[in-house]
Amino acid sequence: MLRKMLRAANIHAGKGTVRSCLPELIDYYVSQGWDVTVHTTQRPQELPQYLKENACRYELLASTGGDGTLNETIHGLMLCSAPPLLAYLPAGTVNDFASSLSIPKSIPEAARLLETGIPRRVDLGQFGEQYFSYVAAFGAFTDVSYQTPQSAKQVWGRLAYLVEGLKRLPSLRPFRIKLEAGDFSLEDDFLFGMVSNSTSVGGFRFFEQSGITMDDGLLEMTLVRYPKNFAEQQAIINALLKREPVPGLVYLRQVSEVHISSETPVPWTLDGEFGGEVQELDIRCLPRALKVLVPGTDSQAAQLED
Repeated sequence: MLRKMLRAANIHAGKGTVRSCLPELIDYYVSQGWDVTVHTTQRPQELPQYLKENACRYELLASTGGDGTLNETIHGLMLCSAPPLLAYLPAGTVNDFASSLSIPKSIPEAARLLETGIPRRVDLGQFGEQYFSYVAAFGAFTDVSYQTPQSAKQVWGRLAYLVEGLKRLPSLRPFRIKLEAGDFSLEDDFLFGMVSNSTSVGGFRFFEQSGITMDDGLLEMTLVRYPKNFAEQQAIINALLKREPVPGLVYLRQVSEVHISSETPVPWTLDGEFGGEVQELDIRCLPRALKVLVPGTDSQAAQLED
């Protein structure tokens, strides 16, 4: 009997390469002995419910799209009682999650992990009742990814994010936030904050890569206090460039769970998409909650889920 695969694709992601390569990918999967069902996403937030109702009937879910599509895919898988193995074929502008797991950014190359890849369990983040694969963030520039027009992303790639971000410089404002994570607590005015599980966010590295493991049960938290003067601005920039904390200005910590509250609702970004405005929530790590197909190496083999 043929193995059953669900092929989910956002044909508008990235630079539109998904649409052109979809027939070739289906032919490849069939040649490898898979019975393939194809579902193309029709509208935002449609995929989670579809996967909740259908994904459990398949051995493999091959999902193609950008970070937003990946976020919807993961949300749907978390709603399944027995989620299938995920084969992620990145087609977005930056693809931080794929980069962290060394998944090829070429869609055909990523597809061939079907032959050479290995399943690996990785952590996920839970944001209230929602989920994220690599980042939950608030503050400066966090709306750039979902406010940047898709047409600009397709033409300019990552440069489109930079241009859109520069437009927001005059409107940056502080957020009064209180955080509690174990024995760590803090209340201050912040310019930016994020909780991540990735070696990079938006293509930029905030933590030393050697200190990040995708399956250690910990999330990386970065907090940047709102600067009061030019000297503090420069100190913050230097700290982020060096990926080093600065007491009272830049905080870098690893956490398994953090409770966050604010005086007013704060807009958040989840995996590059709008995550809503919230005033109080818990963010926690879900250890090894997702099984994903990654390139096979000896070091990764030791961490596999049999």
